[in-house]
Amino acid sequence: MKNSIEYHLNPIGEVIANEGAGVFQIQLYPLYRDGLKMLAAFSHVIVCWWAHGHDNPASRALLTTQLPYAPGVEAGVFACRSEYRPNPICITTMPILNLDQESGMVTLPWIDAHDGSPVIDLKPYIPVSDRIRDVRVADWMQEWPQWMEEAGAYFAEHPVDFGE
Repeated sequence: MKNSIEYHLNPIGEVIANEGAGVFQIQLYPLYRDGLKMLAAFSHVIVCWWAHGHDNPASRALLTTQLPYAPGVEAGVFACRSEYRPNPICITTMPILNLDQESGMVTLPWIDAHDGSPVIDLKPYIPVSDRIRDVRVADWMQEWPQWMEEAGAYFAEHPVDFGE
């Protein structure tokens, strides 16, 4: 088993998250802005970001965690979206509200990353690759909506502590 291999990631930009002002953007570094060409042809983007606040030996060593949105439930990190992970890679899929390739700015309605989180990749959301019709979710998520478009209204009515 190879467990000592190291990989080098190049952040391509960072998250701008000013929840108080309602501003959520991805700012790409100049070197990577050409990579945005034609992304605006898609309605949604998958943002791969690094949970840099949890990039430390203690957080990387945690393999189980109490779920803040499911009191009394402890799950393995591979069974949740916790930022505690051996490699703190996180993903968020969001609609693209605006994209300016020249400035490298991608505007989103929201993102669950913290301000300044390094962005390590962007991918277009493609239904044939990313959408699954028949799925199973854990018991503690059975009441959650199945579609992102319904999530805002649901969580406004059913507040959940996501552990932020």
